[in-house]
Amino acid sequence: MQKVSIRINDDLAVSGIVQAPPAPSACYVFAHGAGAGMDHSFMTAVADGLAERHIATLRYQFPYMELGKKRPDLPPTAHATVRAAVAYAAQVFGPLPLLAGGKSFGARMTSQAQAIEPLPRVEGLVFLGFPLHPAGVPATSRAEHLSKVQIPMLFVQGTQDKLADLDHLRPVVAKLGSRATLMVIDHADHSFHVLKRSGRDDDEVLTEILDGVARWAAGRSS
Repeated sequence: MQKVSIRINDDLAVSGIVQAPPAPSACYVFAHGAGAGMDHSFMTAVADGLAERHIATLRYQFPYMELGKKRPDLPPTAHATVRAAVAYAAQVFGPLPLLAGGKSFGARMTSQAQAIEPLPRVEGLVFLGFPLHPAGVPATSRAEHLSKVQIPMLFVQGTQDKLADLDHLRPVVAKLGSRATLMVIDHADHSFHVLKRSGRDDDEVLTEILDGVARWAAGRSS
């Protein structure tokens, strides 16, 4: 792992972590969720697991998290941060295929940035818990911009995710056609936690997620 600084503009920079196995097959530019930064245990576990599967990662902070604030950045600032992180990954990893996305808020900000203007060299988006709607208020308006995304997308969603009711998400994914793939994780919530009574544990869920992302990523470069 290598800690790095990613410059967004002349006045603003954020921290990042580059994690690369020998001879990686791709790099995932990996944004955090609204409530926890790039050092969160889930972010670290995903980066470690992808490295074991020959996928490098660049984790990074959004400015509000870097500054210790609780309120997430407004979209223009978040989008600019996504673009800066992608540009940094392209510089570090050269011609290596790039994927982008993240957990929850990071997934949504990345998809919005891609919809506004394609992220250079990014070949696919990976969403780990796309926040389709506020908890308990099923809706699809947060997905309207996805119709403008013209590269492959992988949605990894738990069946107990209160921010993405599957009865609403499935039609969204279906409407996107061959560009979108939905990977459903049984019994998992928005944090990909499962209750013991489900007969599963969090380690099993994480392995399922990592294996699925690695298979999907391999399909992008084959």
